[in-house]
Amino acid sequence: MNEGWFEEKTEKISSIGGYQKPELIQDSVKLDSNENYVISKQFQNDIISSARRTSDIREYPLGGVERLIRMISKFIKMPSSMIGIGNGSDQILDLILSNFASKETTILTSKPTFGFFEERCKLYGIPLIAILFSNDMKLDVEDFITQSKNADILYLDSPNNPTGFQFPKNELQKLVKSFNGLVIIDEAYGEFSEYSFSQMVKTCKNLIVVQTLSKSFGLAGLRLGYFIANTKFTDAFMNVIQYPYPVSTLTIESGIQALEKSNLMKDTVDIIKIERKRIIETLQKYNTFEVFDSKANFVLFDAQGSYKRVYSALAEQGISIRKLGKIGDHKGCLRVTVGTKEMNSKFLLAIRDLLG
Repeated sequence: MNEGWFEEKTEKISSIGGYQKPELIQDSVKLDSNENYVISKQFQNDIISSARRTSDIREYPLGGVERLIRMISKFIKMPSSMIGIGNGSDQILDLILSNFASKETTILTSKPTFGFFEERCKLYGIPLIAILFSNDMKLDVEDFITQSKNADILYLDSPNNPTGFQFPKNELQKLVKSFNGLVIIDEAYGEFSEYSFSQMVKTCKNLIVVQTLSKSFGLAGLRLGYFIANTKFTDAFMNVIQYPYPVSTLTIESGIQALEKSNLMKDTVDIIKIERKRIIETLQKYNTFEVFDSKANFVLFDAQGSYKRVYSALAEQGISIRKLGKIGDHKGCLRVTVGTKEMNSKFLLAIRDLLG
C-alpha cells in the first residue's frame, strides 16, 4: 500500500458529497424536514421528565433494549424475537448495507428514493438499478418485476420520500412475493399511509420492515428506529452486527414512555391527514402548480420555472420548505411538511399573497 493511501481514500470519500441536510434558518416556520409539530410539546416534556426520573446515566443500559423491544412488540403486535432497534432507522439501514451488500450485489429501488440510502450506496460502491417515476409521480410495479431478476436486494420506502407515493397494497404484495433476494421496506412514514407490511414478515423470511418513532411520535431528536424481520436475522443483527449499546438510557426510557401514550400519536396522525388534504386541495386551485398525491406527512408540488422564486419568497417571510428542483421531467419541485393548522395556514396564506 502506498504512503498516500489514507489521503487518497479521504479525498475519494469527500468527493461523494454525502446526504444533504436542509439549511438551518433561525426562527422560521419549519416545514422542510418532515418533523411532527402537531404532537404537543407537553407530550415531549412529559416523557422526557419521566425518563430522567427513572434513569441513572452512570450505568450502561443493561436490559433496557429488551424492555423497549417488549413495548414495541406490544405496540405493533409482533413477537419480540422479530424486533430489533437502532439509533434511528438510518443506522439500521446503514448496518444492513454494510453487512449484506457490496460491490458484487445490485439493489433495485426507485428514483428518487430516501436520499441517505442513495448516498450510503455510493459510499459503499453498491450498484443501483433505479426505476424512474412517471410524470404523475407514480411507479409501475411491472417495471420492478421485470428488473427484479437483475437485482439481489429490493429497497422501497413506502410511502416514498420525497414524492409521497405508495403502491396499492396488492401491487406491493405481488412484487415482494415475486422477489427472491432481500427485501427492505422502509416505513418511516407508515403511520400516515394506508397500510403496513409488518405482519407480512411472519410469512416472508426475506423481508425486513423498517420503522421509526421520529415522524409519527415526533421524536426525531431522540434517534430511535426499529425493524421487524425473521427471528434468525433479528438475532444475528442484535447480537453480532448491532453495537452493544445502540441507544442511550434516556432514549430507551423516553421511547417506552412514548409508546405507552400511543393513542395521542394516533390522534395526531388523524389531524395531519386532514391538514394534508387541505394543503393538497388548496395548492391544486393554482394553475401555477402541479400537486401530487401523498400518503406521508408532506406534500410534493411542481412550481415549474417559478420554484426558486416561490422558495425565496417564502423564506423571506420566515417559512422554510424543501427545495428539490428536478425530479424526472419535473424541474421545479418543492416539498412542504404538514405542520400544525396554524403553520399550514401561514404557508398557504403566503402562497396566496405571492400568486395574487
